[in-house]
Amino acid sequence: MANQLPVSSRFEPGLPFDSLPLLPPQADIESRAILRKTTLAARALSELKSIGALIPNQEILVGTIPLLEAQVSSEIENIITTNDKLFRAAANEKSEADSATKEALRYARALRDGYVDLGSRPLNMNTAVRVCQTIRNAEVTLRTRPGTKVADGVTGKIIYTPPDDPGALQALVRNWEAYLHGAEEADPLIKMAILHYQFEAIHPFTDGNGRTGRILNILYLIQEGLLKVPVLYLSRYILQNRADYYRLLRAVTEDHAWEAWILYILDAIEQTAQWTSRRIFAIRELAEHTREFVIGKAEDIYSRELVDLLFIRPYVVIQDVVQSTGVTRQTASRYLKRLVNIGVLVEHRVGNEKYFGHPKFLELLMGEDSTFPRYTV
Repeated sequence: MANQLPVSSRFEPGLPFDSLPLLPPQADIESRAILRKTTLAARALSELKSIGALIPNQEILVGTIPLLEAQVSSEIENIITTNDKLFRAAANEKSEADSATKEALRYARALRDGYVDLGSRPLNMNTAVRVCQTIRNAEVTLRTRPGTKVADGVTGKIIYTPPDDPGALQALVRNWEAYLHGAEEADPLIKMAILHYQFEAIHPFTDGNGRTGRILNILYLIQEGLLKVPVLYLSRYILQNRADYYRLLRAVTEDHAWEAWILYILDAIEQTAQWTSRRIFAIRELAEHTREFVIGKAEDIYSRELVDLLFIRPYVVIQDVVQSTGVTRQTASRYLKRLVNIGVLVEHRVGNEKYFGHPKFLELLMGEDSTFPRYTV
């Protein structure tokens, strides 16, 4: 396949970029700097995968860190909620939550559903459609009409107009999938950076492309065996370096500046993997510390399932305990009150809802460092 679509024109922000080049890029994507950074990023990911495997109950990871990713990925799109609201809403999705919190919850659900889907089908554009549908809570199809434009969030100035010629759009989507599954010799981490740029440049949906693309990044790493579960908190790096993220995306579009973009993504992977590893190691330590404390203070109610639940969800409700331990509601209520009395949980009432929060775990999840105050006997 030719590496350039039939339409030939210089990029202009206000005009559809139907001449977006096909993949693979006609650039040196394996420069010395890129290969060196790829090695560092791969090492950090490998360490993250190993540390995550040390936690016997993987639901502890899947139940919490994706919520952090959901909150921050939504914030990149100026959808602002707090982790506290999000954790509370995750404990009871029937509760009343503001629209931003509901959107972030849908992101977390889309990530989890995409992870489950990988068990039965490979990543493709249909995965992206399903992810975007969940995020937007609406029927989603590939764009078929012109008019979609990307504007600067502050000035409102048009900075990019994605391809809208139907033939060009279809060719770009087919090419993206072919590159995704092709026997390309580039390292998977380099391919992820390239695929992410191209997905954002194709902009296949009228809305939700950024969040969908960030979920696809994590799913791709799982598909390639570089992660076991979706715990890479990649959006944290992007939010902290958001101006560079958009600047480097534009530089690829305008100047084919692939090296700087790939290095940015590789650094995001390395830094995020290291941060997430520290956080998971601390979660493991706190879980063991909490287990020992509960055995020492309330051995009569202790079970591994009960303590694990406190790390699967930072906020729990009575029904969570019923489902995880198999006890009656009355017994579950007694367990939670006992955990409150010994200082592990704190009871909260929001409207008619009663939640039991785990303060030390919440502090660990939401803090900047990976430390936690220990229980005092």
